[in-house]
Amino acid sequence: MTKTRLLWPVFVGFLFGTLVYALGFFAKTALGRWCFKLFPENGLFLLSFIVLAIVSLIILTLNHIPKKWQIRLTFILLLGGLGIFFDYFSLQYSFIAEKLPYLLKVGLLNTLWVSALSIVIACFIGFIAAIARLSTHGFWVGLSTFYISFFRGTPLLLQVFLIYQGLPQIGIILDAGLAGVIALSMGYGAYMAEIFRAGIEGVARGQREAAIALGLSRGQTLCRIILPQALRLTIPPIGNQFLSMLKDSSLVSIMGIWELMFLARTQGRAEFKHLEMLITAAIIYWVVSLVLEIGQNWLERRFKSNLSKL
Repeated sequence: MTKTRLLWPVFVGFLFGTLVYALGFFAKTALGRWCFKLFPENGLFLLSFIVLAIVSLIILTLNHIPKKWQIRLTFILLLGGLGIFFDYFSLQYSFIAEKLPYLLKVGLLNTLWVSALSIVIACFIGFIAAIARLSTHGFWVGLSTFYISFFRGTPLLLQVFLIYQGLPQIGIILDAGLAGVIALSMGYGAYMAEIFRAGIEGVARGQREAAIALGLSRGQTLCRIILPQALRLTIPPIGNQFLSMLKDSSLVSIMGIWELMFLARTQGRAEFKHLEMLITAAIIYWVVSLVLEIGQNWLERRFKSNLSKL
């Protein structure tokens, strides 16, 4: 059993090394260029041997560490693989380093404020629409249902065009930033309405009945009993919606707003270095999303711990 555990990682590493030698994989990467610089004639053989050793060592390590560290190591390996993939494009890192501060200072800042303001307004709109959807009066139910149906059933890009280019035709001219926030807020407000409605209905009916038996009004029952419990159920989907909005905020670039995607396209087009800027923008979006995911997980744990103390 011990020999098998030692031999099969070496065998897999040998297969990878053979593929590298036969097909020339990784030859154009930084590691490949270093190998050919050391040994111009046998650089591919050295690269194959290094790949064999690395793959074998990785498999052996994964088999002898706890699951938590297996996950982390796998994440790091995939991150390294992504870096190798990007390195194949022969990117000019000096150009990226030159433009990165501008992308962060202007593009990312505009993306964050558009997304943050839009998600706050969308939550407010969604909460109002959810309460109307749960109303006992048919008018409010019909109004909220129509709003949710229209904005969920049409593309967000179309809504952006309707608000930014359609409203001026009836005499309503909006600033590009304001039009973008309104479009994102209205579009995501429809999804937020369904999230809030599902969260409120997810609270056990017995909670409402107990609150009424204690003499609480409908408003007190909603604010003190229903919403604190519903919020715990809605945090994950609200966090997902904010992550989606962070990426969909790139749609407002068609209005000329200097957000991250707009600057990545224009800066790359100006010097014909599209890949450098697009890959940089992708990494920035990803890093911000990871930070937001960490914050979302912290909020979920906090609400769970607070409810367990009740």
